[in-house]
Amino acid sequence: MKKLLLVATCLALVGLLLPANTVAGTTLVYGTTERVTDMDPANAYDFHTWEIFYNIYQGLLGYPAGETELVPQLAESYEVVDGGVGYVLKLRKGVTFTDGTPFDANAVKWSIDRVMKIKGDPSWLVTDFVKGVEVLGSHEVKFTLHNPVAYFPSLLATVPYYPLNPNIYPADKIVTDPGELKGGKLVGLGAYKVASFKRDQEVVLEANPGFWGDKPKIDRVVIRYFADATTMRLALEKGELDFAFKSFNPSDISDLEKSPKIQTIKGQGPYIRYLCFQCKTPPFDNKIVRRGVAAALNRPDIIKKVFLGQNEPLYSMVPMGMWTHTNNFKYDLGDANMGLSKQLLAQAGYGKNNKLKFDLWYTTAHYGDTEVDMAAVVKQQLEATGVMEVNVKSAEWATYKENWRAQVMPVYFLGWYPDYIDPDNYTNSFAGTAGSRGNGIFFSDPVWDKMFVAAMKNPDMGARETIYKKIQQMWTDEVPTAPIFQGSLYLFAQKDIEGIKISPTLQFLYAPIEKK
Repeated sequence: MKKLLLVATCLALVGLLLPANTVAGTTLVYGTTERVTDMDPANAYDFHTWEIFYNIYQGLLGYPAGETELVPQLAESYEVVDGGVGYVLKLRKGVTFTDGTPFDANAVKWSIDRVMKIKGDPSWLVTDFVKGVEVLGSHEVKFTLHNPVAYFPSLLATVPYYPLNPNIYPADKIVTDPGELKGGKLVGLGAYKVASFKRDQEVVLEANPGFWGDKPKIDRVVIRYFADATTMRLALEKGELDFAFKSFNPSDISDLEKSPKIQTIKGQGPYIRYLCFQCKTPPFDNKIVRRGVAAALNRPDIIKKVFLGQNEPLYSMVPMGMWTHTNNFKYDLGDANMGLSKQLLAQAGYGKNNKLKFDLWYTTAHYGDTEVDMAAVVKQQLEATGVMEVNVKSAEWATYKENWRAQVMPVYFLGWYPDYIDPDNYTNSFAGTAGSRGNGIFFSDPVWDKMFVAAMKNPDMGARETIYKKIQQMWTDEVPTAPIFQGSLYLFAQKDIEGIKISPTLQFLYAPIEKK
């Protein structure tokens, strides 16, 4: 799968107890059950590590706090040339890394070349699109693409495109911890810099006095890591944390929302959950069977019983809040449409005396213990038709991935955080031939592939919207996947914290947050 589907990202803050080794200034402390992976933009592919990168590095383009529209950051402007295969970027002058090294075009080219050479987990975001980078001047670069890509600006906002200091990072080696770097410290371009790093214990960020943009309102952010949600919740309620994010159980969320001492920040997230079908192996190589299963799903019931109403039913693979979103599954297949489900399965030869029998797979890795409950509820829904018999199975993440690659899981749950903010990432990744194969779905249709290419190359937003709406309409006929719900973003903070801005882009920035 292209993405570690770690439940990750947004935050909030408020400072109480300062570590003994900190200096004077405003400190905010937050807790999470997430973990840092590699401290290297060329290899890290989880959203907690990316979240730290958003604050200690910076992109060529990016999203302002709480916003969904791209704006210039390290690149002041860009121009599309050569029929859409060239992007010329003019870079911001007078910017320096935290060690005083000037930021320039050479740093951009060196960083992209490094991603291509190392070939880490997120490298496809560069290598699938970029043919090469050319230095045109001290503060001007040209990206040459393999093909025109209308959403390339969205890719420029992702972490693998972040410029690094060539004097600090090795050109051909992945960096796991800051201590492996020259000088033993991360050297970035963001609003904050890493003051200390204790893996799985604590990361301390301090404001970067040389940051070119708006200065952070908080001097120090302390990130503390918890083994479980219960311990983290207790720390928040005791005032030991200023804010907490990820991963609370639904019951924790329900209780914290009612607390008079804690403020709840809720936003629409880009995270989606869905049911996958192995489309090459009988009987799920038959779209009628896939449609029959999808019609029996009851999304509101799943959300009520498993998530206590904390997520939203989803009727397209393109999430709500994103342009081109439609509700085709709601209108074409519905929820708990038992009549249609039985009718379709009867067409495929199944009935009470010849039930459709299959394994339904789940994993608690990345998704939590609620997966057990969701699998049980879906099993109950499908078997309520009287013509399906479902055997629930689970596996650890490594085995889960091997199983979908080996085509041994006929039906299984997955989740998705976007790599980049564009409908392509929610559609081509699951129904395009290459993306579908990577996620174990193995759906392939040359008509669909041509539509994905056309949508990728066409710079006209209206034309792209028409294509993606057509694809969503076709989805309810073929059903390579069945959308289930869209996750909500929950962040809990003390009452004296202001300036928290949560966005579906997941680029959560600490700089605007302040303590009153």
